[in-house]
Amino acid sequence: MGQSKAPMPVVLVVEDEPLLRMMAVDLIEEAGFSVVEASNADEAVHLLETRLDIRIVFTDIDMPGSMDGLKLAAAIRDRWPPIEIIITSGAVTNAAAQLPDRAVFFPKPYDHTRLLSTLQGFAALPQLPGL
Repeated sequence: MGQSKAPMPVVLVVEDEPLLRMMAVDLIEEAGFSVVEASNADEAVHLLETRLDIRIVFTDIDMPGSMDGLKLAAAIRDRWPPIEIIITSGAVTNAAAQLPDRAVFFPKPYDHTRLLSTLQGFAALPQLPGL
């Protein structure tokens, strides 16, 4: 039994607003990705510590809890360097200057086509060592 192609990578969606999180999850799942969800950075870190299959994180910046999306992105880049990061915000406009290496920023409301294109580009990258 051979697999016809590699499965799409798992995307972790981190968004504290339930409706926005649900919309992002639906959009990303419809594009063929597997999705796990977190409502804040603390939940996201827990998922990253317990799951080895997450390859992409899509996070909002403005969230309650011990860290915002930018701090989460910095922690991911430090602890899980192979994971790709997409950051979004409707409030923060100068986020690009604070992004970790290889992170991509989308202002809200984000362009669904551009987001999916970025996700598919990340999915096509060879998996970096460490995952």
